[in-house]
Amino acid sequence: MSDVIQKYEDIISSIKSKLENKEIESFPKIIAVTKTFKLDKVQPLLDYGHIDFGENKVQEAIEKWTDVKLKKPNIKLHLIGKLQTNKVKFALQLFDYIHSVDNKKLAKKISDEEIKQNKKIKIFIQVNIGKEEQKSGIDPSNLLDLYNYCKELDLNVVGLMCIPPFNEEPDKYFKEMKNLSEKLSLAELSMGMSSDYLNAALNSSTYLRIGTGIFGKRTK
Repeated sequence: MSDVIQKYEDIISSIKSKLENKEIESFPKIIAVTKTFKLDKVQPLLDYGHIDFGENKVQEAIEKWTDVKLKKPNIKLHLIGKLQTNKVKFALQLFDYIHSVDNKKLAKKISDEEIKQNKKIKIFIQVNIGKEEQKSGIDPSNLLDLYNYCKELDLNVVGLMCIPPFNEEPDKYFKEMKNLSEKLSLAELSMGMSSDYLNAALNSSTYLRIGTGIFGKRTK
């Protein structure tokens, strides 16, 4: 068994153990974050049957995943990094989910491109839950306005995404995200990474974004 598969199975086991006897509606899906990792590093997980993968940059994803998705059309590709409006066209051609919508300009560009490509993509609104100046995401106080705008554009908003402050305990932020999600009656929550995925799972995250926890340290 490869190190990647061993780490992956260990993560699954740790989540199962943590959620045992907890009132969690569904077991969270793992997005294996493959940014900067070559395909040969990812291949064991593809062979294992895992289908949800995450990338931060559109161009890197195109180079890595275009041929793979042709051969394995069941693969679900998640864009979890910041999306520039000039890359929306290419993002829609490849990705199944965008986790980083945080402004009306981007939402409108996605809507326009969906019409051109006759394709609907699943969208998460990214919330700057810690209200950090240097971090992407909509301020929680402006979330409802952006959500309503997305619905006016007929975007398929399936959930919310966040990255809590790195130097603080994440639980209070995950709880706040859960409350925001429930207020909007959204089914999905994209939160939790290699360092805090168990906390996120306990707070009803439905998608955990795990990279180094599966593939090890990044080389660049």
